[in-house]
Amino acid sequence: MNKSDLIDAMAADAGISKTAAKAALESLTNNVIEALKKGDKVALVGWGTWSVSKREARTGRNPQTGKPINIAAKNVVKFSPGASLKDSVN
Repeated sequence: MNKSDLIDAMAADAGISKTAAKAALESLTNNVIEALKKGDKVALVGWGTWSVSKREARTGRNPQTGKPINIAAKNVVKFSPGASLKDSVN
């Protein structure tokens, strides 16, 4: 399912226009991104939790040449699924 398919499904399920569904989806994603940029967690009970963790700088290896390379530190987004999401998939 891609973004367009999701918007179509949201519009059909909620009985709203595709424009309204697209606005709702974009609002959700924008608010999740803004919260993560601030370092906050975003938790939807039963569905899952997004959080940000810091990955330290490290030395890696170029698989073609075998030479060591420096990998910069960065923040990474993590998603932990909730119990009901796990149960519904299994």
